[in-house]
Amino acid sequence: MSITALIAPQLPLLRRYARALSGGQASGDSHVVAMLEQLVADPDGFDQSVDPRLGVYKLFSAVWNANPMNHVRVDDRDRPPADRRLDAITPLPRQAFLLTAMEGFSTFDASRILDVGPEAFSALLSEAARQIGEQVASRVLIIEDEPLIAMDLEGLVEGLGHTVVGNARTRDEAVAMANSERPGLILADIRLADGSSGLDAVNDILTSFEVPVIFITAYPESLLTGERPEPTFLIAKPFREEMVKAVISQALFFDKVASLRLKDSV
Repeated sequence: MSITALIAPQLPLLRRYARALSGGQASGDSHVVAMLEQLVADPDGFDQSVDPRLGVYKLFSAVWNANPMNHVRVDDRDRPPADRRLDAITPLPRQAFLLTAMEGFSTFDASRILDVGPEAFSALLSEAARQIGEQVASRVLIIEDEPLIAMDLEGLVEGLGHTVVGNARTRDEAVAMANSERPGLILADIRLADGSSGLDAVNDILTSFEVPVIFITAYPESLLTGERPEPTFLIAKPFREEMVKAVISQALFFDKVASLRLKDSV
């Protein structure tokens, strides 16, 4: 298959990514054009040994990061709030965040795109999460019946600059805390101490007000049934710290709202 045939299907999503990085349509598209010009000049620069989408983003990132102007923060106060928050993240962490949170690459593939090792990429994600946390600090309710896990989550949340308003161990506690504290984010387990369900607790809470919800559970299959609606944010136990940090930042940064009306099948 020709290089053109491999690259062409990837360009629409690449243009979205380029615009998010650069802050505008014209600038983003000009960088995509620069990548294509580089490809014409040096066809061997495209890695055909990997998945075409990964190869395109890898080539684009090499071109992008070779431009010293792309290592400067953008400051445009006329842009929408979400865009201004993105601009405030330093360049490499911003790329790491967008590749995983917006473009859906695994951390392994994203590290290959940026040509950094796994540990270095994890550090970039953590830095992006820290910087995002400084901009969109929120009040977080944890629904978790295991004390050690709850403590770990509390440390992660506070390390990102957020405030934990409480840790509920049962459905009734969760609903009461949510209604009194009105958190800006909820981290919820499914199976709770008294046999009640975190799903039911979240459904009860969402009847009163909208709030992003991240489910952290050892039973993801109970939520990923192929039926709709399914949760927007789901992390399987045992979780990795960098994954929790990235998903928290994603949920708050993009202002997603998890509106779940799921039947507890656990």
